[in-house]
Amino acid sequence: MPEPAKTRLWELFNVFAQIGLFTIGGGAVMLPFIQKAVVEDKHWLDDEEFADMLAITNSAPGAFTINAAIYIGYTQRGIVGSTAAMLGMVTPSIVIILILAYMILQGQNIDWLQQFFAGVRPIVAALLLDAALKLRKTMVQSRFDYCLLGLGLAMLLLASINTVLVIICGAVLGLLYPRLKRGQPPKDQPKEAE
Repeated sequence: MPEPAKTRLWELFNVFAQIGLFTIGGGAVMLPFIQKAVVEDKHWLDDEEFADMLAITNSAPGAFTINAAIYIGYTQRGIVGSTAAMLGMVTPSIVIILILAYMILQGQNIDWLQQFFAGVRPIVAALLLDAALKLRKTMVQSRFDYCLLGLGLAMLLLASINTVLVIICGAVLGLLYPRLKRGQPPKDQPKEAE
C-alpha cells in the first residue's frame, strides 16, 4: 500500500496564514476556524485527535493558537512543518500590527478602527459559543466530564479563580479519578462487612 502524500509546507503555511488573517479576537475565536480547516477540510486530525491537541496546547505555556499551529504542523511534517505552520499563523498579525503602528506614528486618525471593533465584538462572542458547542461533542462525554465542566464554570464565573489554577485543578482531578474509581467495589458485589 503506497504511503499517503506528505502535506506540502506551503499548504501548512497558507492554511494557518488564512486563519491568522481572517480571525479577529485571537485565541479561542480562532478555534472554530482551526477545527474546520484541519478536521473538516484537510482531514489532518480527527475529532478525538483535535480534542487531545486542544488539551495539550491549552496546558502548554504560550499562545494557544501558536501552540496549535506548531502541534498540527509537527503531526504533518515534523519540525519543518511546525515552523511553516507557526510562521503562517503569526505573519498576518505582524504585518497588520506594523501597518497600524506606522499609521499611528504618522499621526493618522484611526477612529474607524474602534468602530470596526465595536461591530466585531458581538460576533466574536458568537464564534466562541459556536466553538464551545462543537467541542462539547468530543470533549464532554461522561458524567465525570460534565462534573468537571460544571466545576470549571463555577470556579471561573462564580469564584473568579485564576485560569491557571482551574486548569491545574482539572488536571489533578483527572489524574486522581481513575485511582479513586479503581478503589470502589464493583456494583454487582456487596461491600464486605467491617
